[in-house]
Amino acid sequence: MELKLNRPICFFDLETTGIDVAKDRIVEISILKVFPNGNKESKTWLVNPTIPIPAFATAVHGITNEKVANEPTFAELAPHVYNMIKDADLAGFNSDRFDIPLLAEELLRAEVDFDMKNRVTVDVQTIFHKKEERTLSAAYRFYCNQSLENAHSAEADTNATYEILKAQLDRYEDLENDMKKLSEFTTRKKSVDFAGFIALNEEGQEIFTFGKHKGALINDVLDKEPGYFGWIQNADFPLYTKKVLTAIKLRKLNTKL
Repeated sequence: MELKLNRPICFFDLETTGIDVAKDRIVEISILKVFPNGNKESKTWLVNPTIPIPAFATAVHGITNEKVANEPTFAELAPHVYNMIKDADLAGFNSDRFDIPLLAEELLRAEVDFDMKNRVTVDVQTIFHKKEERTLSAAYRFYCNQSLENAHSAEADTNATYEILKAQLDRYEDLENDMKKLSEFTTRKKSVDFAGFIALNEEGQEIFTFGKHKGALINDVLDKEPGYFGWIQNADFPLYTKKVLTAIKLRKLNTKL
């Protein structure tokens, strides 16, 4: 089943130096852009992360420091990546919890003002886990009846994820071929930032999800303890979390004017 699209959607996958969204870096990125008319565009870049690639990461994806030594940095690639995804929804395998948050950090670090306004995300892993509870290679074998060659290659994983989503739509009649509906189905929780430090309560109000103010309304915390904002801005939180918190504070200030 082909995807019903009202706008382009970018399937993408990252290979990285590790799994810490705030600290780790991209070493490879592959993007497959699918257009509403069925046309496709794909790009894969190796990236110099500007920090050493740990041995445990190389053991997973096979990318060494020597292999990326002469490749462009993400700051150099950021305009090309952003131009490819700026008009598109995003999809991936475990993308809501890892790939999108880390991509956002890299873009913000490169001074590209990335946000998720007016776009949705589809996490193919969530569909798989809700329906079958397995891994990417197993998903590809289960849905597409093929073995995933070159697993942990960004390009192979990206294309496999695209094929899996199409096969999932064929298999599950209750899944709507609509990116907004798929986004809703694959959203695990109502996080406002990618990392999950800021979420929405049942009334749709922003709350903190961690620390001494866990569950507290952010607006109340900003009123009672204004220094908490500065502490977060200076602490080791993801850049996107800081961006979201700043937007909440500015909105609060504007409502008082």
